Amino acid sequence: MNILWDFDGTIFDTYPTIVKAFKELLTDQTISEGDILKQMKISSDVAIKHFDIEKSLFDKHFHVLEQKINPKDKPAFPHVEDVLSFADTNVIVTHKSRQSTLDILAFFNMEHYFTEIITKDDGYKRKPDSGAYAYLHDKYQLDLVIGDRELDLKPARELGIKTCAFQNDDIEADYHLTSYDQFFTTVVNKNS
Repeated sequence: MNILWDFDGTIFDTYPTIVKAFKELLTDQTISEGDILKQMKISSDVAIKHFDIEKSLFDKHFHVLEQKINPKDKPAFPHVEDVLSFADTNVIVTHKSRQSTLDILAFFNMEHYFTEIITKDDGYKRKPDSGAYAYLHDKYQLDLVIGDRELDLKPARELGIKTCAFQNDDIEADYHLTSYDQFFTTVVNKNS
């Protein structure tokens, strides 16, 4: 099985850090982290608009934050390595920088799982544009895309690739997982 993965919120539990950083930008500190997460689960652009944050301020804040945060504060989800080990090929498409992505993978000794990684530094349009997915699908004949947001799965549907939503029952997907220990019964056994 060849799998394309999103990174933040799919392989690594980065949302607590992202939400906390986003809240620092808000003038109204009574807005809950749950409300921020709900908007971020759609996309950062939606959250920026919803909470009326200046995009350049957001970009600058998150670039600085990305350099400061210790990778240990962005743990891998439980059982994700079982799925990574099972797959024949794993690739990533992320809006993160290449260095930040590689730093986190190296910290957790997980870089060996991935054949190819496409980051914001590679010049592809941002998801939900399907350009990066099409390139990887042509190269690796992808069987599944795993992501936590609609923008992660939409390009896969456009290309006819099966989709798996992680910790998000509100988006259209062939499969939904709340934990990776469900992967083999939910995804693999249903495809056997």
